[in-house]
Amino acid sequence: MGFWDLLLPACALVLVIEGVLPFLGPALWRRLFEQATRLSDGQIRFLGLSSMLSGLVLLVLFWN
Repeated sequence: MGFWDLLLPACALVLVIEGVLPFLGPALWRRLFEQATRLSDGQIRFLGLSSMLSGLVLLVLFWN
């Protein structure tokens, strides 16, 4: 299996995982989303960068 063969299932898995919290706890999800809207652009960028770097580290560690 090549990289492109794994890309679609990986994107599908991200959608499933991201849908769990709104499905199981919509009130909690709403509060978290409201709090996220109060973050500054710099804080949001830092969270995005942290998420991307964590994902890259996991890919490097477990790609084999």
